[in-house]
Amino acid sequence: MAKHIQILDGGMGRELSRNGAPFRQPEWSALALIEAPEYVRQAHDAFIAAGAQVISTNSYAVVPFHIGEARFENDGTALAQRAGTLARAAADASPYAVRVAGSLPPPLGSYRPDLFEPVQAGKVLRVLIDALSEHVDLWLAETQSSIAEVRLVAELLKDDPRPRWFSFTLDDALDAQGKARLRSGESITDAVLAAVELGAASVLFNCSPPEVMSAALLEAGAHSSLPLGIYANAFEPSDHKRGANVGISALRRDTQPDNYLRWAREWVDQGASIVGGCCGIGPEHIRALSTALAGSDFVPVAQDALHV
Repeated sequence: MAKHIQILDGGMGRELSRNGAPFRQPEWSALALIEAPEYVRQAHDAFIAAGAQVISTNSYAVVPFHIGEARFENDGTALAQRAGTLARAAADASPYAVRVAGSLPPPLGSYRPDLFEPVQAGKVLRVLIDALSEHVDLWLAETQSSIAEVRLVAELLKDDPRPRWFSFTLDDALDAQGKARLRSGESITDAVLAAVELGAASVLFNCSPPEVMSAALLEAGAHSSLPLGIYANAFEPSDHKRGANVGISALRRDTQPDNYLRWAREWVDQGASIVGGCCGIGPEHIRALSTALAGSDFVPVAQDALHV
């Protein structure tokens, strides 16, 4: 392809579950980090083998919302450091250039902009940033439901010279005017302009249905020349309203690798230069993306090297 496409990894939690790692709510992907970290390394290796050029630390669930206040107080730093170490080791072991993104989640609950409180959230994020810092090449504030959330991340990162990627999660359906919106109700235009103001190196949209991504991408591209990215989830539409930590959502059947690649081609045609997957998107999806989109400068390893 004419432009360079960066390939992200996919959803860590579902890959851990599929491979037999300890996995349940509320701990989600943090449970393997606590009880069986070798599965986390295995998942990183599988995504890299599939062609991921950027992998995210398994720190998304290392927050009180998932592991509880007491465990976070006692073990949060050590668990985040473990997440960083595992991702760094996997990236460094690859024969290809793989970057590590420090995953900074919404610290007080995914999809819940109403729960955001900057002082409390800042305390959680400070632990993650300090623990991950020595291991990462860039910062990825992901599944951000509101502009206030990314403003806090930018404030905490301050003069950190590494690229900061801001990734917003979207309402599950377009509004009456056919526009995508953040889960807070804020507009894509306002979110993108805020990201630019806050020094974002890239703006992405994640953990939302594939169907709403194009509208967000087109609106974002009209207001910024920053690199744009998409990594959608594979949740069943009927399960989207559950919210995080309310059972384990079913996965839809129409997001198999070939179909997901069709959406990804559309996103690339509309301006995306960063593409990957979120919940339910596995190494087989990433292989399809990397093979079709990454270009001649990257050749993923053989199919039989994948851990499935």
